[in-house]
Amino acid sequence: MDWFGVGYLGRWLFTEGLAVIYLVAFVAAVLQFRPLLGSDGMLPIPRFLAASSFRRSPSIFHWHYTDRFYAGVAWAGAALAAVTVAGLTARLPLPLCMLVWLAMWALYLSIVNVGQLWYGFGWESLLLETGFLAVFVGNASVAPPVAVMLLLRWLLLRLEFGAGLIKIRGDPCWRQLTCLYYHHETQPMPGPLSWYFHHLPRPLHRVEAAGNHVTQLVVPFLLFAPQPVAAGAATVMIVTQLWLVASGNFSWLNWLAIVLACSVLPDSVLGRVLPVAVPDTEPGPLWFAIAVAALTVGVLVLSWWPVRNMLGHNQLMNASFNHWHLVNTYGAFGSVTRVRTEIVLEGTRDEIVTTATEWLEYEFKGKPGAPDRRPRQYAPYHLRLDWLMWFAAISPGYGDRWFGGFVRRLLENDRDTLKLLRRNPFPDIPPRWVRAKLYEYRYTDRRTRRATGRWWDRELLSVCMRPVSLARFGRW
Repeated sequence: MDWFGVGYLGRWLFTEGLAVIYLVAFVAAVLQFRPLLGSDGMLPIPRFLAASSFRRSPSIFHWHYTDRFYAGVAWAGAALAAVTVAGLTARLPLPLCMLVWLAMWALYLSIVNVGQLWYGFGWESLLLETGFLAVFVGNASVAPPVAVMLLLRWLLLRLEFGAGLIKIRGDPCWRQLTCLYYHHETQPMPGPLSWYFHHLPRPLHRVEAAGNHVTQLVVPFLLFAPQPVAAGAATVMIVTQLWLVASGNFSWLNWLAIVLACSVLPDSVLGRVLPVAVPDTEPGPLWFAIAVAALTVGVLVLSWWPVRNMLGHNQLMNASFNHWHLVNTYGAFGSVTRVRTEIVLEGTRDEIVTTATEWLEYEFKGKPGAPDRRPRQYAPYHLRLDWLMWFAAISPGYGDRWFGGFVRRLLENDRDTLKLLRRNPFPDIPPRWVRAKLYEYRYTDRRTRRATGRWWDRELLSVCMRPVSLARFGRW
């Protein structure tokens, strides 16, 4: 333990941070599921369950599903996470503490495995893999098990190294150190500071890219060095992830990486900044040691698949090799788009569409819309519809299964769907027609920003969906 510097405070920060992320994830599930996944949603869970099985998608919803039951599952997960954030779970007897963590993992696994496209993001698997390891970190009276704390480092290494490999193998701009000329402008959901990051001097963008390669391809291996080297490596990762938090919105991906890195920091470091007393702890009972040993062997065996993926020539970016989302492979931005395109939805109440028709624009919460509206910070909260709209703007195929249902709900002024939006221009009477336009978005330069207050310039590329009504509704 002295060699690796496994400490109580690192575990405490890890469990507290993970519980907060669980809380955010469960609350997001409650607030967004009805229009996305509910019985009358765009991708209804009952239809998915009818075509799937428990073996293919382990979930308690295979045994019973109603929208009310789904909400109950998500609220139960949120309640357990809140209790854990309050510090009550760590004070429970060890078996009950483990049971609470296991319940949160099982409940969120059940949601992810029926979430379809809306839950097809790498950070879902990352939360589940991290959450399963948390079952075995012990309670407040048990000393942090060294093997489990090292498994957290192994997960962090795979997360960072996989992301670094996918970049260096993928888009040539990463090797040329030029990807950040574009990334801050074209990333899925910019934040309030992204405009400023984009306008940093290009030499600094090259330094950013080079620093990213060092942090993801070299530093992770120092996590297994003796302290304080491991703590230094973790600190570099935390600083890098905070830079990413400031520059964009990536749900809880960056925060989970920070939480994992915090588990590496020893008490000798954290004790100087955290006003938390370190209690006396004892090694866990024999049955707990056996459980930890079984977990360690299981993770090492399952690691074969992500290691083979990372070392192979056709590296997958984010993938789970089992339906339980244990020991996955990770990566991000193997390619960087050079041009930002956005789908802008408009509606009108006019009975007949003419060249004189007045169209009013729908506004989303996170994705760019009105050029004078500054992007907001939402992460770690995940705006699932906004993210899928970004993908659909890149390739319409991403919207084949759900976009038509989304437009129909706009034509109906569906209350649950409209809650996903920032502004509905038809609060009282639904529109008669809705259409979609494809725009190219570019950040304004400094002079335009000062003169007009606009954050974006945009240029119409095409009408990607002609006006449709309920009476003449077609599929996009």
